[in-house]
This record gives sequence, structure tokens and C-alpha cells, in this order.
Amino acid sequence: MNLSHASRFTRLSGLLSEWQDVWRPLPFRGPVPPWAARFPEMTRALLDLPDRDRERLEADPFTASPLAPWLPVELLRDLVRLPELPGPASSLPERWSRHVGGRKWRQIEAFVARVDAAPGQPLVEWCAGKAHLARTLARRHGTAVTALERQPSLCAEGQALADGQDLPVRLQVQDVLEQGAERWLAAGAHVAALHACGDLHQRLLALAVQKGCSITLAPCCYQRTSAGRYRPLSGLGRELAAAHGLELTREDLALAVQETVTAPRSVRLAREKASAWRLGFDLLQREVRGVDDYLNVPSLPQGRLHQRFEDFCRWAAASRNLRLPSACDWPALEKAGWRRQAEVARMELVRHLFRRPLEVWLALDRLQLLAEAGFRVELGSFCDPGLTPRNLLLRASPPEAAPAATA
Repeated sequence: MNLSHASRFTRLSGLLSEWQDVWRPLPFRGPVPPWAARFPEMTRALLDLPDRDRERLEADPFTASPLAPWLPVELLRDLVRLPELPGPASSLPERWSRHVGGRKWRQIEAFVARVDAAPGQPLVEWCAGKAHLARTLARRHGTAVTALERQPSLCAEGQALADGQDLPVRLQVQDVLEQGAERWLAAGAHVAALHACGDLHQRLLALAVQKGCSITLAPCCYQRTSAGRYRPLSGLGRELAAAHGLELTREDLALAVQETVTAPRSVRLAREKASAWRLGFDLLQREVRGVDDYLNVPSLPQGRLHQRFEDFCRWAAASRNLRLPSACDWPALEKAGWRRQAEVARMELVRHLFRRPLEVWLALDRLQLLAEAGFRVELGSFCDPGLTPRNLLLRASPPEAAPAATA
């Protein structure tokens, strides 16, 4: 499908709006999703899916999808099919990966190959952490790099690594959301940001337009924003959203980054267990309260789940000041929670089908903002999704300076 960015943006807007009653509802909130009555055959097909097909579709919702008779699977697949942006095929020296985790290093390696900075162009890393990316850029381009990071401890650790490797990298303590961040972005600079979240990359886009910087950006975590509702960044985005009645909440934005196929199997199994226990507690709290409504409970850090289902339920009840009966059939409740988890995981496949379309729509909104400011823009991928599902890359360079007037 050979579409312009604006055409792709327009068609995705229409589809996301048309099917929002299907992809918006969260299946765990009720016994069945609101769309189940509209699509009874699709509901049965999902519930009958074997585990192996459910796992396959979680990772790849477009291939051999059982949802194709009811939902626009092929059209969505075509609209999210973006090219891989070109970059040098040669790998970087392995010694450059010291102090960087294996998967993170491969992401940096793929990303750096797409940073098309001109010789001598000032380089800046946005939200740098320990500046692993900045050090790699300094080596690859043979130039000084400024790395911005708000946490002084990370700046100190990153500076020690750069100094120890005799690299021209300077970490600066800077919260990029605060006043003063703009002073690091001189006109003509090239700013790189690998997986900058929500408001952090939106701030970068605004300053790049203001200052005239080139950017190479892999956006992430669109839901990490102070705004409760999403206001499209581009003029076209606002027009399309208004025309189609597409209003996105922070909860909607989270759907775009739910894909976690790179997580180890042990982590995925732990998440399934936590989900089953939460759903088991949900069944219990509805009975205790006499209210057929989902009750939010706090999240637990990874690895902090209780040893026993009963202990988890008592903790969850205490967190909401809910008094549980003195006697409960804990094994039966836990078993019901696992059964419910299997159902919810299958119902979630409907939302998964719209996950990448929403992510591409959000990336196109960012691209369109820059295009409307006269930037030359590109959008594609920088690596295989197996390395990171957040593999979209936005590259942009400002318009050429106007030629000087002649006498």
C-alpha cells in the first residue's frame, strides 16, 4: 500500500473511530465485553481458541487471524506496514558495548545506524540516563555529544563511564520539562532520543520546531503525560480527531505500548498469575460488596506478589478498606480467577488488533507536526519487533535556511 503519510493518517483516523466501541472496552471490567452481544460468533471463536493460537496472536495479531470475518484485519495490517529506514549494515565493535545490557546494546546499535548526523554537527542525547547512546554516538561520529539527564546520580555514573573511556561526552543535569532545556538545542544541532516517554518526547518536538534542530526519535509510553485527554499535536491530527469524534484518554494511549513479546517467559508467566489473582479477587469483591462493578486495587512491583492467593486477596481487600468473610473457599476462587484470566486474555485479542494502528497513528501525529513546520520527515522502523516492539523511528530535519537576498 503506497500511501502518503497524510493519507495513512486519515485512513487510520477513520478506522480507529469506526471501531472504537470494539477496541476501547477493557474486558476485565465485566463478565463479557460490551461488544459481545454485537458479535456473538466472534466471541465464541475467541473463547474456543487453543492456548498456542492465543499466544501466537498476542505476538502477531494480523497473521491468520480468526477475527478476519468480523474486523478489518487486512486493512489494518496494510496501514501499519512501514518501511525499515535505511542505515549501515555493519555492526559496531563489541568492545563498545561494555556496561550495556545485551538487548539494550542491540537496540542502541540499530538506532545509531539510523542517526544521519552531518560531519561536525552538534549532537545531543535527550533523556540520557547513563548516556550509553551518547557514548556510542561520540565514537561512531567522532564528535562531542551533550547528554541531558535529570537525575544527578545517573549523570555522575555516566560521566565516569565516558571519562573512563576517554570520550568527549558531557552529561548535564537537566529536567527536559523544566525551563532551560532549550539552551542545549542550538539551531543546526541533531538531537537523538531512544525511547523517550510521553511528555518528554513531546517537549523535544516542540523545541525542535522552535530551534530548528534535526531529530532522530524512537517514541515510547505515550500515556506518560500530565494531560488526562490527548490533544493531537498537529493541525491535521486535530482536524481528523474532531471530524471523526476520536477522543483519546490516557488509558487509551496505554494500549499503544502494551505489546511485551520481548519479555522473558518467566516474566510473562508471572504477569499471568498476577492477572488471574486479581480477577479471582474481583469475583470475591463483587460478591462481598453486592456491587457488580470492577474495583481497582493498587499495583504491586514486579516480584512482590504474595506467596499465596489468600494473602493477596487479604492485602487487596485491606487496600480498599473491604472486610472479607471469615471463611472463603480460596482454592475455588483461585481456580475461577485462572478461568477468568483465560477468557480475558482471549477477549483482549480484539484490542491487540488495534494496538499497532493506534501507535502508528500517534507517531504520524508527531510526524505531521514537524511536516507542518516545514521539516523533511521520515517514519519507519529501525529494528525487528522481536528486539523491541517500540521499533518506530521518526527522523526529521528542518527546512533549509532561506538564501540570502542579492543586491
